Amino acid sequence: MSTVSGTAGEDRNDYTKAESRAIRQRSLRLLGSLVAPMRGLVVLSAVVIVVSTALQVIGPALIAFGINVALPRALAAADWMPAFGITIAYLVVGVVGALLMGWFVVLSAKLTQTILLDLRTRIFRHTQRLSLEFHETYTSGRIISRQTSDLEAIRELLDGGLNQLVSGALFGVFTLISLFLLDWRSGAVLICMGLPLALLMRWFYRQSQKGYRESRVVSARLIVQFVETMTGIRAVKAFRKEKRNDGEFGEISAEYRRVNLRLVNLYGVFDPALILLANVTMAVVLLWGAFRVVDGTLLIGTLLAAVLYIRNFFSPLEEVAMFLNSYQSATAALEKVSGVMEEEPSVPDPMQPVDLWDAKGAVRFDDVSFAYGAGKTVLPDFSLQIPAGQTVALVGTTGAGKSTLAKLVSRFYDPSSGAVMLDGVDLRDLHPKDLRRAIVMVTQEAYLFSGTVADNIALGKPDATMDEISAAARAVGADAFIAALPDGYDTDVNKRGGRVSAGQRQLISFARAFLANPAVLILDEATASLDMPGERQVQEALQTLLADRTAIIIAHRLSTVAIADRVLVMEHGRIVEDDAPETLIAGTGRFAQLHAAWRESLV
Repeated sequence: MSTVSGTAGEDRNDYTKAESRAIRQRSLRLLGSLVAPMRGLVVLSAVVIVVSTALQVIGPALIAFGINVALPRALAAADWMPAFGITIAYLVVGVVGALLMGWFVVLSAKLTQTILLDLRTRIFRHTQRLSLEFHETYTSGRIISRQTSDLEAIRELLDGGLNQLVSGALFGVFTLISLFLLDWRSGAVLICMGLPLALLMRWFYRQSQKGYRESRVVSARLIVQFVETMTGIRAVKAFRKEKRNDGEFGEISAEYRRVNLRLVNLYGVFDPALILLANVTMAVVLLWGAFRVVDGTLLIGTLLAAVLYIRNFFSPLEEVAMFLNSYQSATAALEKVSGVMEEEPSVPDPMQPVDLWDAKGAVRFDDVSFAYGAGKTVLPDFSLQIPAGQTVALVGTTGAGKSTLAKLVSRFYDPSSGAVMLDGVDLRDLHPKDLRRAIVMVTQEAYLFSGTVADNIALGKPDATMDEISAAARAVGADAFIAALPDGYDTDVNKRGGRVSAGQRQLISFARAFLANPAVLILDEATASLDMPGERQVQEALQTLLADRTAIIIAHRLSTVAIADRVLVMEHGRIVEDDAPETLIAGTGRFAQLHAAWRESLV
């Protein structure tokens, strides 16, 4: 079952409490699944940081002992052994604590990079596994945002923010305990200041949570705007859209700036308030301690240690605040990532797949109804039978349902009701490997991947030999222009095939499809990018290559229909005419009218 409908509100900011709780639980489940395989490393890291923090906290207590005990012994009895002992202990504690902290940094970095590798791989594999419906709904810019800025925010949390939280929180707890053991009255003062401190931290947490969630939303919009502009740069240039794009991008950038300035202003309030609380607490402890030193109820070394502990208690709170910075940004990012990971394919793999090793290519639609999402029904109660080896041409106006039919045969989508069959097997039950081997679609957009021409032709048959690749190219008439390229079949086509023309890209995609040798070949406006000589060349090749193969041809150019055994004229998701091309041309129906209009356009 698909949850693509949820992606429409994926960039919302006004979640209800129930939605926010569900999103947090979803994010925690994802995080838990990432951390679970690393339990041993997590436990080791925890032990190291606990011991390291405890050793760091001992320092002021050792200073108090030195001033209260070792120094009087040295002055009164010239006994320097306690002073030397405290000095050595202080150095040992400092060195061991520093080494353990360094070890913790290494362990946490290893933990972070392992989790990020796992998460990055999961996102790639999962988004690749999701159905076409998801990718037609979820923009490429948002997917790129998940893999780039969102993962970077999570990395910052795990890499630096986690260290700050763990070390800061542990340091604060151990400091408070040590202060109580040393002087419970000073500890009580610190506890009293805990109430305004808690209120300050709570306020900062809530405000930064809102701000960083909004920041992730605007950041994603910024990336989407940039990616879509650069991807469609030809259309931008053709329609002189630069100025309008500048304005739209400037508005989003200004909004991103405003959001980040609000976050900076939060720190402008938080930092001074934290410093004020620290200074007030230290002043109270110092004043009260001074009175007790005068009364003889408190030693000067203990007072100094208490002041140091107060200072040490508030210092890590800056680090905790920095963690909240990373945490809010990463939480918002994790929400977006977990939302993608929660998506389920609308075209799931069968639980008990049926193998079809030797597909013949017979296609049948049994009472199929189909609608895109909750939209209007495109194919209502559609039935059709295409015998194996027959070439069928689909003709009709835009929106008649031709491409939808092709997508259902390719199982890019599943019917809302009814079944699409291949050799009597429901496509929903067919093993994915057999489905992809048996059915291949060539679309108007001939997409080439970065790599050589040979690599792109061999996409449907990775183990193909060079002789097989060149034979497929010759079959569709692509060999001549490939041989003229700088490095022939080893020529790098560059990003998206930028080194070859649109027609040449289409010929390469034909060679790719024919090398795959499917039982059913679907051509969806596949000759639209070819000029007339190129189209005639491909049609000559098709007449040979489509022999003994089921073919479904969708074309507005009626010249392509001439090679079909059968023509289906579609209107509003229904077949209104079905016969051989010659028969329909000789009649007075819809196809005869279309053919007559096409012939007149050639005069």
